[in-house]
Amino acid sequence: MTGELRIGVDTGGTFTDVVVFDPRSGTVTITKTPSTPEDPARGFMDGIRKILAQVDRDGHEVASVSHGTTVATNALLEDEYEGLGFVTTEGFRHLLEIARQSVPEGYGNSYFWVKPPRIVPLHHVREIPERLGPDGEVVRELDIDAAAEVARWFRARGIDTVGISFLHSYADPGHEQRVRDIFASEHPGCTVSISSDVLREYREYERAITTLVDAFVKPRVGRYVAQIRTGLDEVNTRVPFYVMKSNGGVISAEEVAQQPITTILSGPAAGALGAAVIADAVGYEKVITLDGGGTSTDVCVVTNGEPALTTEGAVGRFPTKVPMIDVVTVGTGGGSIAWPTPDGALKVGPRSAGADPGPMCYGRGGDEPTATDAHLALGRLPEALLDGEMALDVDAARAGIERLAGDLGIDELERCAEGVLEIAVWNQANAIRQVTVKRGLDVRDYVLAAFGGSGALQVCRLIDLLDLPAAIVPANPGNLSAFGLLTVDVRNDYVQTFVRKHDGLDVDEVAAVYDQLRDRADAALETERFSPDERSFVRQADLRYAGQASEVRVDAPDGEIDDSFVTAVVDRFHDRHEATYGYGYRDDPSQGIEWVNVRVSGIGPIERPELRRLETGDGDGERARIGDREVHFDGTWHTAALYARAQLLSGDEITGPAVVQEFSSTVPLAPGFVATVDDLGNLIIRVADR
Repeated sequence: MTGELRIGVDTGGTFTDVVVFDPRSGTVTITKTPSTPEDPARGFMDGIRKILAQVDRDGHEVASVSHGTTVATNALLEDEYEGLGFVTTEGFRHLLEIARQSVPEGYGNSYFWVKPPRIVPLHHVREIPERLGPDGEVVRELDIDAAAEVARWFRARGIDTVGISFLHSYADPGHEQRVRDIFASEHPGCTVSISSDVLREYREYERAITTLVDAFVKPRVGRYVAQIRTGLDEVNTRVPFYVMKSNGGVISAEEVAQQPITTILSGPAAGALGAAVIADAVGYEKVITLDGGGTSTDVCVVTNGEPALTTEGAVGRFPTKVPMIDVVTVGTGGGSIAWPTPDGALKVGPRSAGADPGPMCYGRGGDEPTATDAHLALGRLPEALLDGEMALDVDAARAGIERLAGDLGIDELERCAEGVLEIAVWNQANAIRQVTVKRGLDVRDYVLAAFGGSGALQVCRLIDLLDLPAAIVPANPGNLSAFGLLTVDVRNDYVQTFVRKHDGLDVDEVAAVYDQLRDRADAALETERFSPDERSFVRQADLRYAGQASEVRVDAPDGEIDDSFVTAVVDRFHDRHEATYGYGYRDDPSQGIEWVNVRVSGIGPIERPELRRLETGDGDGERARIGDREVHFDGTWHTAALYARAQLLSGDEITGPAVVQEFSSTVPLAPGFVATVDDLGNLIIRVADR
């Protein structure tokens, strides 16, 4: 019989983080285990077994396991797409070559930019005679014989992963579905993705790329999920296994194999959602989340407890138009390697020492200094992590930084280490500016929520650089992403392109499209075994002013779809457009409005852990003081007080210079800063004189 324990597992570049929630006692227990990049499933199962042993419970007491994975992300970032083929409508063979004719930022004009190779080379693109109109009408019938010949062509060349995207197939999937069936008959070993399943939106280039990405990651994600399922069956054959989606929901592992594209930002989404829960409980409405790991840092804007969502994201070189948490990632983490350029400049990242061999201080053969080595050399980290499980080699860290200093002509080890950390923190600050200043948001209005193994190490400097009012460091920050996996619901998103002018809009037609999408979402929730009374649905619409190339997404109201529903959607569109761009045409009836896409999300609720309140202390953190250490801040060494975070109580206050240590993370508190413990165990860090 399945038990009550719920487990969240987040696999990062350096550590695999595990959280177990016991709803009977309300307790949350955490642990970490080294990631195994060569076989991520092994690190996953190591973490499961370790946490069960830690809480002294049997696998049959586990009610569910939720997982945030980077398998799809890493596959795309490798940027190697061997064995991938593309099938499209006759006459559109060069679709991927033409793309959008846009030049990336930083290249003044196309003269200096060399277009990178396409995701599928031209000689692996095949055309099939067929053609639909934008409303789904058949302009040219599908040539069945030609489709069979194309399938045999791919089979003969050993190309066993294919994406199919026909012109206007978002309006009618019939042709794509028939070709998929032909591939199943003529090339049964081929993995096939069709655009009408992956993304029923117009814009043929983005739809084709998203479909090809889905096809490419499908076998990899499928194998990975199957490996984990096999491992879990050794612990508990019945335990439900969920995987985090990029949109902020989870989905059963069985369904993930059919829609792997939805997991491309699985790991970063979990962290943003966990931080959103914490920030909302504290009462902060405007928050920037900063998830600092071993290889990268992910930042996201959270407003009123909800992370920003987008369908304009990208992983690697290619756009992927699936709903995802709007995360910006920079290649700066604890394992980021510090290195001298040929002209004598200092760089930090994006190369990372990862989990194996890791930073030099790990003692596993790493021979290049990292940000973690710099922190250790400056005394900001303890000499052992994970409550003593993982010893750190201070001498190795200092030797690495000293060698780097010699290469750069810097005469002091401390100056070099501070330079490494200054470059790293500016990389993080620039990522934060991308999600705020670049989008018209005043970063000074936002509180920073810093978490992850390395996320809290530079909160004081980030407050300085960005003039932030405060920073939150949640309890167990190094495991917050794993905790976030336990705070989300099952969620499936469905979209249908529906380009119509608002004037003359047929309300019954709008209702029919929404009903079709709701039926698809309802069927998915039934597959996930949610009863009808548990299921809920969220409606959205994408609108634009006539003549615009891009649309604005708004929430659509519940209830009957009638004239008042349409009016409410348009009013929300005007509001959102004005808030986003600073202007609108609400009072100009001559400016037309177009509906572009309609969307429905089906949501199945999962029980969330309740945040536990801390006992109130006397405001004096001295009871948690465990000693002193020399720590380097602001160009000089200070005697800093050391505190055990587990012994701090609500209301306790700590003044820098200090270091707060715990199992999953470390918080250096620079001189001039103060940290207050709230009743949820968060550290609220501010400049002391504010």
